[in-house]
Amino acid sequence: MLIDFRNTNTVWASILVETLTRLGLTTAVLCPGSRSTPLTVAFAQHSQVEAIPILDERSAAFFALGLARKSGLPVALVCTSGTAGANFYPAIIEARESRVPLLILTADRPPELRDCHSGQTIDQVKLYGNYPNWQTELAVPSVEISMLRYLRQTVIHAWERSRFPVPGIVHLNCPFRDPLAPIRDPAVTPLKSQFQADDFFAAITPAPLHPCPPAPVHPIPYSDWQECDRGLIIAGLAQPRNPKAYCHAISQLSQALNFPLLAEGLSPLRNYAHLNPYLISTYDLILRNRQLAQQLTPTIVIQIGELPTSKELRTWLDHCQPQRWIIDPSHHNLDALHGKTTHLRIPIEEIGQWITTNKTQNQTVGAGLTDNVVDKTDNGTKPAPIEEQRKTGSQQNPYYLKKWCDAQTQVRAAVDQEMAEMPQLFEGKAAWLLSQYLPAGTPLFIANSMPVRDVEFFWAPGNTEIQPWFNRGANGIDGTLSTALGIAHRNQSAVMLTGDLALLHDTNGFLLNKKFIGHLTIILINNNGGGIFEMLPISQFYPPLEEFFATPQSINFAQLCLTYGVEHQLIQSWQQLQQLLNPLPNQGIRVLELPTNRKADAIWRQKYLGQFAINPAT
Repeated sequence: MLIDFRNTNTVWASILVETLTRLGLTTAVLCPGSRSTPLTVAFAQHSQVEAIPILDERSAAFFALGLARKSGLPVALVCTSGTAGANFYPAIIEARESRVPLLILTADRPPELRDCHSGQTIDQVKLYGNYPNWQTELAVPSVEISMLRYLRQTVIHAWERSRFPVPGIVHLNCPFRDPLAPIRDPAVTPLKSQFQADDFFAAITPAPLHPCPPAPVHPIPYSDWQECDRGLIIAGLAQPRNPKAYCHAISQLSQALNFPLLAEGLSPLRNYAHLNPYLISTYDLILRNRQLAQQLTPTIVIQIGELPTSKELRTWLDHCQPQRWIIDPSHHNLDALHGKTTHLRIPIEEIGQWITTNKTQNQTVGAGLTDNVVDKTDNGTKPAPIEEQRKTGSQQNPYYLKKWCDAQTQVRAAVDQEMAEMPQLFEGKAAWLLSQYLPAGTPLFIANSMPVRDVEFFWAPGNTEIQPWFNRGANGIDGTLSTALGIAHRNQSAVMLTGDLALLHDTNGFLLNKKFIGHLTIILINNNGGGIFEMLPISQFYPPLEEFFATPQSINFAQLCLTYGVEHQLIQSWQQLQQLLNPLPNQGIRVLELPTNRKADAIWRQKYLGQFAINPAT
């Protein structure tokens, strides 16, 4: 513990930091500036805090976002007064939408220096609108014991609100009077002998990392699910703290109900494929066969978390209008389709535990779990083949499930064969190759626009236990590199899959190179522009498309990397890329640039994506 008694500001700031560390804070990201000097000094000199200085506030905020996303704990983010805090805004929006805890500390001038053209001063109160879970302005620092208690309890409340009931942003605006530097003030010296630190901090205890989930508002309609012979589970975007437990719980539900499981490419489910033989990874391609899509119309859908990225899937569900249950513990409205929907606001792990408990107790609901066709293996619960279930009298008609599984088998084989035999540097194959050759357990950050869609189209199921990471709260391209570095910092060697524009939007993230601990390999799809726009209707209007939407930049990435002291290699073949993916280095940042043809790749997608599901029997 370190309380700095040199002056009023140092006492105030060090008590703030000490309170946070006792609550569980381990990391602070600090942007340079004068008004935030007391906070910077307090964080920098605390032995239990990793204080990371970052020049660019936007990059710093996304780096902190990546750190907090990975750890599940709030990260402190500090800046000076003025427009510095405004540069945090994009990451704050993303953190709010994707439920990541961040504690924002913006230094400010005291009230008497506002609205009088004092330099570097803007209105910072409620700077971030309605995005924070909670926000307030702290009092001007004081060494009165009652004010120090106020500070302690306000910081405790801020920490709690950053995590409960849903993780998110808390903003503390922190005014400081001069002197900002730790210049000694004799008037503060008596406090040192009077201050009883053990008593002052005695009641502070770290909160649990995983809070107890709330009780469901609606009962679990398990009997309704059991009675349905055309039921479907859709597992969307997910970055669970315990991916294996998350995947196991979903597989329990899928196998207990004999429901096919449509798994988003950004979900870890595709990388724990051994847990569930009903996993469907090619649903986007399957649903492009309109006749087959009609035959696969569900009666009910159980949606885990947010919907997948697939526009084909969303359009199909909107047309079908099945009864839907959304399982997610947050208070957010996750029904973008505005369908016949009921939210069950509990974690899927709770439902998995509920199924196990009822089955063990041999209650009525447990008797419906088809004990006679379940075989326990070392890999979890593995159901018998569909044909065997038909013989043993499983309560659901297996036709619907079999239809999905047969289509998955045929389309998956067609996609894998096409990707394996493809010689040209097609950008979609990069996602497929990563699913085949990345080392087990590799953290993989996937940029927005085309990379997330290529992962959804082409990522093959396996047992690699790879954890996908992404910024799909607001779906923007800002902060891509910085977030990935935050995920990779002090983690195992990580990989980022990105397009050229997303990387260029955050090149100041390379300034983290000297502070970054670990390794990040960047797979750079360089198609000289925004490939996503080639898939949109604007692509038919060429004059504005290229200049105002695709916005080609023609950057020499080798020279750019040289400027930042980052390794760069130009990829000329799939064999070369494959060799560089496994094993991965253990330190530094490396860019593997894959040059592709944006126009040719768009034509390929238009021609072939709809053909993979032509052959499955209808």
